[in-house]
Amino acid sequence: MGILVTVIVFLAAIALGVLVIHLLNAQHDERIAAFHYGRPGPAVPRPGSPASRKARGRDGASRIGTSGNR
Repeated sequence: MGILVTVIVFLAAIALGVLVIHLLNAQHDERIAAFHYGRPGPAVPRPGSPASRKARGRDGASRIGTSGNR
């Protein structure tokens, strides 16, 4: 009977430890998400942004204009 109680106490301690570790990891993840690493700098345009499409359009127009003059 004593061995059974000891095993139950050990399993309960392990379960409690797993729960505490899980809660601490969740709290740590929330803190990491709230803290922005690095210093802010100029925004880098994404491939689908309007700025990059305009740049491609200008490049394409200049190529078309120069290819007809050759």
